[in-house]
Parts: sequence; structure tokens; C-alpha cells
Amino acid sequence: MALELRQQLKLTQQLIMTPQLQMAIKLLQLSRLELLNTIRKELEENPTLEEEIHEIAVEESPDMPSDKASADSSSTEEVTIKEKIRDDIDWDNYINEYSSSGRTHFEAERKDSPNFESFIAHKESLRDHLLWQLLMTSPTKEEENIGSLIVGNLNEDGYLDASVEGLTTMSGSDPDKIERVLALMQTFDPTGVCARDLRECLLIQAKHFNLDNTIVIKIIENHLNHLENKNYKAITKSLKVSIEDVITAVKVIKSLEPRPGREFAEEEAQYINPDVFVHKLENEFVILVNDDGMPRLHVNNFYKNAFKDGGAFSDDAKEYIQEKMRSATWLIRSIHQRQKTIYKVMESILKFQRSFFEKGIAYLKPMVLRDVAEDIGMHESTISRVTTNKYVHTPRGIFELKYFFNSSIQRVQGDAIASASVQEKIRQIIESENPKKPYSDDKISKLLKESNISIARRTVAKYREMMRVLPSNKRKEF
Repeated sequence: MALELRQQLKLTQQLIMTPQLQMAIKLLQLSRLELLNTIRKELEENPTLEEEIHEIAVEESPDMPSDKASADSSSTEEVTIKEKIRDDIDWDNYINEYSSSGRTHFEAERKDSPNFESFIAHKESLRDHLLWQLLMTSPTKEEENIGSLIVGNLNEDGYLDASVEGLTTMSGSDPDKIERVLALMQTFDPTGVCARDLRECLLIQAKHFNLDNTIVIKIIENHLNHLENKNYKAITKSLKVSIEDVITAVKVIKSLEPRPGREFAEEEAQYINPDVFVHKLENEFVILVNDDGMPRLHVNNFYKNAFKDGGAFSDDAKEYIQEKMRSATWLIRSIHQRQKTIYKVMESILKFQRSFFEKGIAYLKPMVLRDVAEDIGMHESTISRVTTNKYVHTPRGIFELKYFFNSSIQRVQGDAIASASVQEKIRQIIESENPKKPYSDDKISKLLKESNISIARRTVAKYREMMRVLPSNKRKEF
């Protein structure tokens, strides 16, 4: 078989990700906070990129003398005292008041003055709170080490995740001594901390409130499973007490804290800053992209003019500046393109879901990414990036843009309905039920069918769990 070399011309198409396209795609999927951080980082690293600063000009009043005029008048006019000093002023009290140490204020900073950063509010952690209480008991060095080891093995709810055997192996101390230190720390604040399970946590709190030898203790020790399922008849039969006494004891148990470390949780509330606002003016909706706090960028005029005037730059410096100017230009264009795309997507969502904005969640229509993509002439992946981590402020509340894309549920008659509307309907049914006779999932499914919504019992259970609603046997009240 002979081998030979040949040249062949082949024409193909392929997508090349230019740096500008990569930056546009990256900025499109960023949240508002991430975008601001990206802009600040680029401002620090790119010398050709600047933020526009708008200075507010103060208009001088015609009655207000200018600095120059006041300077001339001060140099020509003679200073005279036109007001006479009153004789009825008590100058001794005046001097004593304004020369006292309590009214004296010094602006000069002293070297031994405390740092103002030390005055910033700091939330005490559960670990620090427990170790402080342990040190107040004057422990030995070994007891302090054991206590520190116990605190280090607490989870965020205040429960001990390690066994006594494990603590013995880690500390090398006697198990009895570990038990004593653990029993001591279980008396610390918050009540119920350092427990190994829920039963022990509730028992610690019940004994703290002097509930020894009561039905409360017996229910916690032996009938937590019946309590969870609200099987009060089984508790009544086992303890041979009245149902009224059991219900009273259950109310006491409900008042206890199952997560004693909750108040020391370090999680902070995350406040949402919407990317888009939708306001209703008379009978029309107005869309406003949130530009508040977004810096206005432009390319530094110094570098622009330097290249126009043919400044003397080395080849490396010229290449570096040109690269930075291109990067700055791409960033500015990508930000503008991002804002325009968000506006177009929100405009399309408003067109499809207008009934939601006017009437509420019950009127939300089923919609997928393809519907918006075909409406505005973009790819589905672009719509997915735009709606990720973006929020809109509407007359109905603040929603993520992803919220408006729902799967469809078939009706018995008529058009399909959005799954979010079905969940809202289930929530309304549960809120209107009799607490003593709550609806089962099968009953909710039948009620929805009467409302022209065809949905299976297991689908009701799935939506109920998504909304974090308990089943009927655990919602029942006595």
C-alpha cells in the first residue's frame, strides 16, 4: 500500500469564545453583589478604568458675598464693636461653667487612647460563653482541658457530638472525671446545652424548672415517639392519667427549647437588593433596572490622549496599556449589555405573567425558559444565566426571576395551571381546615379536583413537604 501526502481544503464552522464574549457571559450570571465586587476589583487592577464622579455645583446667592469681596471688605473696613456688654451677666458662673473639666474637649489624638475598632459590636459565640462560665467555677488545669474539649465537640445547636469514650481517648483523662465535668457544663446557660440527644436536652430543661416526679418527666423519658405522633391516648393509657393532664404536660414540653444553641447562631440575615423594580402606574406596569450604587465607568482620558498624541512609550508599555484599555472597554460594554438583557427578559416575563402581577400567585401561568427565549430572540442558556440569582421587586413582593418559570399541572377542564399556584391552593386549604380534624393528603387531592385541578395524593404530599407542612396526624390539635 503506497503512502502519499495530500492537501485538502475543508470548510467548517465553530464557536470561538473571544475575551469579550467570555466577559459578557461571566457578568451575565453574576448577582448584583458579585458584579459590584468584580467592578471594584477591576478598578483596583486596571489603571485605565475610572469611575465618574459627579460634583454638585453650589450656586451662590446674589445676597451672599463672594470670597474675594469679603476679603476686600475685611482689609478695608475697620472692625468696631457695636454691641455693648451687659452689666447683669454673672461672669463668675460663666467662667466656671466653660472652664470645668467636664466641658473640655480635645481634638488631638493621644497615643495611649483606645482603638476605635474595639468598640465595634461583637456577638459572643457559644464556645466563649461556655468557657467563661467554666472558668468562673475555678477548675483545675485538667478540668479546663476537658471542658475545652467538650465545647469543641458541640454542634451549632448546642448538642455534644462526641461520646464519653471518645472524649476519654482524646483527653487521656478518667471517664468518671469527664462525666463530672460534662454534668457540670450541662447546668450552664443556655439551659439544655451539652446534651447528647433531644431526650437528654429536654430532661435537663425540665429538671431546671423543678418538674421532677411529674408527668412531663415521664413523657420525655418514655413516650417521645407517642408525643411526636400526637398519640395522646397511648400516653394516657400507659401513665393512667387523664387526657387533660397529658395535654397540659405536652404544652409545657412544647415551651422547652429543642435547640439551645440557637440564640448563639452566627448566621446573619441576608438582605436582598433587587436587580429590577416593577411599579404599577395607573393601569400600566413600569420596569426599572436598579442602577443605585452601580458605579459609572469610563476609560481614563489621559491614556486616550497619550495614544492620540503619539506619546513616547516602549513596546511593552504600549502593549500593556492597549490591553488594559481593551479590557476596560469590554467591561463597560458588557455591563451595559447585561442591564439591557435583564430589562428585555423582565419585559417578556411581565408580558407572559401579567395576570400574576395584577391578581396574585393564584394566577401564575406555567412557563419555561424556551418561551422567553423565543420571545426575545435569545438562547435558553442566556435566559438561564440572566434569571440566576436575580431578584425583582413587584407589587406582590420580592421574587427570584426563576420563580416565574413553573411546570404545568393539568386541570380537569381548561388550560394547565402552574405548580406554584397549586402549592398556594394547598396552603390555603390547610390554613382553612379544622385543627381538630385536619385534611389528609387524599382529602386535599379530592378538594383540588373539585376546584378543577387534577393532582395525585403523592403529588400533594410532595408539595406539602416542599412547603414544610406536617402530615395530618401531626397537625391535629386537641
